[in-house]
Amino acid sequence: MTVLMGYCDRWSARPGDTVRFMVSCKGAARYDARIVRLKQPSAGPRATPFAPEPVAAPCNGSYSARWQPIPIGSFVAVPTHPRISALASFTVSVRVWPTTPGRGRQALLGTWREDEATGWALVLDESGGPALRIGAGPEAVAEVATGVPLRARRWYRLSAGFDAATGRLFVRQEPLEAGGFDLDRPAERSITTSVRPGGGPAPLLMAAAQAGPTDGPAAWGGIRTTWHFNGRLDRPCLAAAALDPAAVVAIGADTWPAGLAELVVGAWDYSIGIATETVHDRGPHRLHGTTVNLPTRAVPGADWDGSVVDWTRDPSHYGAIHFHDDDLVDACWDTDFTFTVPAELRSGVYAAHLSAGGVEFWIPFFVCPPRGVGRSPVAFLASTATYTAYLNNRGRFASLATELYQGRLLTLDRTDMLLLEHPEMGLSTYDRHSDGSGVAYSSRHRPVINFRPTGRHWNFNLDLFIVDWLEHLGGDYDVITEEQLHEEGLDLLAPYRVVITGSHPEYDSREMLDALEAYLRRGGRLMYMGGNGFYWRIAHHPTRPGVIEVRRAEGGVRAWDAEPGESYHSFTGEYGGLWRRNGRAPQRLAGVGFISQGFDACSYYRRTAAAADARVAWMFEGITAEILGDFGILQGGAAGLEIDAVDPKLGTPPHALVVARSENHSNTYELVAEEVLIPHGSTDATINRDIRADMTFFETPGGGAVWSTGSIAYAGSLSWNGFDNDICRLTTNVLRRFRDPTPFLWPPH
Repeated sequence: MTVLMGYCDRWSARPGDTVRFMVSCKGAARYDARIVRLKQPSAGPRATPFAPEPVAAPCNGSYSARWQPIPIGSFVAVPTHPRISALASFTVSVRVWPTTPGRGRQALLGTWREDEATGWALVLDESGGPALRIGAGPEAVAEVATGVPLRARRWYRLSAGFDAATGRLFVRQEPLEAGGFDLDRPAERSITTSVRPGGGPAPLLMAAAQAGPTDGPAAWGGIRTTWHFNGRLDRPCLAAAALDPAAVVAIGADTWPAGLAELVVGAWDYSIGIATETVHDRGPHRLHGTTVNLPTRAVPGADWDGSVVDWTRDPSHYGAIHFHDDDLVDACWDTDFTFTVPAELRSGVYAAHLSAGGVEFWIPFFVCPPRGVGRSPVAFLASTATYTAYLNNRGRFASLATELYQGRLLTLDRTDMLLLEHPEMGLSTYDRHSDGSGVAYSSRHRPVINFRPTGRHWNFNLDLFIVDWLEHLGGDYDVITEEQLHEEGLDLLAPYRVVITGSHPEYDSREMLDALEAYLRRGGRLMYMGGNGFYWRIAHHPTRPGVIEVRRAEGGVRAWDAEPGESYHSFTGEYGGLWRRNGRAPQRLAGVGFISQGFDACSYYRRTAAAADARVAWMFEGITAEILGDFGILQGGAAGLEIDAVDPKLGTPPHALVVARSENHSNTYELVAEEVLIPHGSTDATINRDIRADMTFFETPGGGAVWSTGSIAYAGSLSWNGFDNDICRLTTNVLRRFRDPTPFLWPPH
């Protein structure tokens, strides 16, 4: 069976930029790669025929296949240092909050190298209890364990050490919090051994152990890792002596008494530099380390008492890092081929199409115009932040609720199966880690199965229906991306008279919303072509483009919720959660905001009395029907999946016109959680009139305007009947008027 996958280093490319493609393939000797322009999704016989346009490119051709594994799992690495390598006697201590004790051996701190059985490591053994292992080769290994398993999600102080003079090997555990009436008790055990730690100089790893060297992809330092830890570590320390329990407590303090300070090899304080990937050593040797594969920071540590919920106010309460065996920020593959964007190549949606052994894989990217240049008055804003949040959404396959929501059996294709067969491709922010904690970070630097023109119609795939419509109208549009919007702000939007969103621009940073609001204030026109947009606040990684953070705090429709004290982003220190909870509800920008979702069937819009207002007469030219969109590729209608409604309390402008309103949704459409204060049995669409999609229009100062569909499913109706339908006609009327430079007049009071 051939397995083929890949990714590229950038999604947003301008003329002259080079896109690097990384590919992994097994089961075939070679694979083919072709650059194509995507003009529509693959959507079956009722849609525009799927016809990617070939692009002449030097990189098109056949390539030798090779398999590149993915180095998954987070840890901290401290480079090799003589002070560590020279240790004879030592003590290591750390505060530990395990989440999967008993699920195999898990390393906490050490220099252990498994392929040679050398060095030392404090670990949780197979029983879930702490153990210290030392070795000088396969025939010279000693280990001591307390034999008392730790309890999940409880704080402990663990310490272990070796006295070279006596051969004493010891390990201790001390609970730092009570857990109900079944209290943990301290435990200690020691043995005497003739084994001494051996091996050459080695890095010090936290939350993983070295498996050995590798000539393939490596997350750090050309090594493979094993024994990945699930849970939190806080205040790891290393001393050059075998210490008693009182000295262990002292070495973990902020200052050290005379006589102990000179024994300190390293004292790592995770509360320093939380927004970075650096781990700071407060000890005299400054043995700073690096986090690898982005473990979660800005999480409460052992000193957190609930009095501080914002880590920026008192980082000392946030001295922990949460490690996961399935963290992944970069697959670290080598480049297989490159594509440099020619100056004459038109802006659009492109992809590298890979094929081998009867299977295919798509690697999309966006070609954008030169910075500061608009080659068209119209820009399609690709929802790259939302795409990133959903990448490799495993919950769709793993959740028992999926079939219940959709009212039909789940369907999978060969590309979908890749994620189940290769879980090392990583997770989406809709998933939970293997220890049950929510996934707060997502990265595009890895192969993904749900960012392609084929398969399920959602996000990128569904947005290609909007591209298809623009192509039908003649193709006069530029493509820009949300990651560019975050970086460049209003400057990105300034060249355009009209900005068109995707079907589901759900995730936005402050910089993105600021730019969109500024664009409207200066007379821009926004066509919001979807539903559940501008909903979650995100943060972008300060140094890694394509990496985002989501903290699902205080309400909202979500797959997991933030743990207590974890509502502030680690990247920026900003409060997370819904934009509504941050005082910027979607209604302020788009006039409408998320009200409900349902996936069994989509419905239609009915024109309202406001549709006859002279302010919007142009919108309905050539349209006589009262019912709009009772057809579509997305569950049979233009109004559905996730829908938005107006709400003056949340910021819908008082002069906004709801020109059409959906109706007849099923009872699977219920009010979103943030709208329900007390469950009262009247939250589904069959008995609650608040549940509807509001097609909305309003003018903005400076001659601009906003038009919102309020429905994710809307895009799936554009091409129905070969574009000969009222949804296409209505949307085209809006675009035609929005392109017209004639200012929209501010309506009279």
